[in-house]
Amino acid sequence: MRAGVGEWRDAMSDGTATLPWLVIRQDDNGNRYRVGRYATRAEAESIADSLDGRGHKQLYWVERLGQGSGQHGTAN
Repeated sequence: MRAGVGEWRDAMSDGTATLPWLVIRQDDNGNRYRVGRYATRAEAESIADSLDGRGHKQLYWVERLGQGSGQHGTAN
């Protein structure tokens, strides 16, 4: 039996799901923010690419949880 969408969302929010991929944003002042956590690298890169494509001058990159922060993205 497959879980419904509501059950899937509950599983994602109760801390049992693994979301190891982070999208990080760095603004013009050097402040860094976690945009979101994602299950796959491809999903995280898709989000980072879509945010980067909006034309703002922030820097977005993807990193795996626990790998520390680095500047791996591209600036506009």
